[in-house]
Amino acid sequence: MKPMAMENNSSVTEFILLGLTDQPELQLPLFFLFLVNYAVTMVGNLSLMNLIFLNSHLHTPMYFFLFNLSVIDFCYSFVFTPKMPMSFVSERNIISFAGCMTQLFFFCFLVSAECFVLTAMAYDRYVAICQPLLYRVIMSPRVCSLLMLGSYLMGFAGAMVHTGCMIRLSFCDSNVINHYMCDILPLLQLSCSSTHVNELVSSVVVGTVVFVSSLIILISYALILYNILHMSSAKGWSKAMSTCGSHIVTVGLFCGFGLLTHVKPSTAGAVGEGKFFSVFYTFGVPMLNPLIYSFRNKDVKLALMRTLKRITN
Repeated sequence: MKPMAMENNSSVTEFILLGLTDQPELQLPLFFLFLVNYAVTMVGNLSLMNLIFLNSHLHTPMYFFLFNLSVIDFCYSFVFTPKMPMSFVSERNIISFAGCMTQLFFFCFLVSAECFVLTAMAYDRYVAICQPLLYRVIMSPRVCSLLMLGSYLMGFAGAMVHTGCMIRLSFCDSNVINHYMCDILPLLQLSCSSTHVNELVSSVVVGTVVFVSSLIILISYALILYNILHMSSAKGWSKAMSTCGSHIVTVGLFCGFGLLTHVKPSTAGAVGEGKFFSVFYTFGVPMLNPLIYSFRNKDVKLALMRTLKRITN
């Protein structure tokens, strides 16, 4: 019996990632820029995870979701950063077929999981503002755990579907990927077999994730807005807005750059634009999330001060 190989029937055993740009004068500055991005992303998300874990007053549903969001953003660094700087310092940035499929799997998994985590956070904000007296009952530890388990399972299922459909394709001509990572569309362009099923499955899976998440987030914030407009005190209105502010910014960055990356005309110039916007999507958002929640959140600032006092004393 022949052993199963991940490359299936493909004659291609490795891919060449063209990277972000081929302009020599930009290679070194971009190399150091992405190293700084990697360091800030790692330190920022690790610090936020430690603050939430070490400070008991942050052991609430909101920060439980934020902890999981930081875990996902932290994992982004290991999926993209190891190969990204190589495209700036080496002539050919080679990734094996198995490595490419692995990167594709974790990319799809993390993106879908983050989308559902942001959705759970929107529902959490709705319950906190619109049902404050029942908040601890509705958002019990069991419910929060089930929401996170569901987010990861949905992300895992979607990633398995995308990766499984990609493995069944044959790659027998070009092995040069016009991107800095193994994404769905650049890989489909290289296949020498029919991609109709892949395109259909990709549209259904991505469409389902976007539709379900967008619907829940929009309904949650519509109800929050309705509740805020009927608040009599300005203090309650201000507190509600400050509670939702960080999440709105995070959702805006995540969805905004995601749309700019994937919803574009299929022209030659659009490929470069897609790579440009995907940098913010895959590198910028994971770096900015802990900064957004740190600068705009009094509880996180208080936890940081307490932790620094423990270290210095």
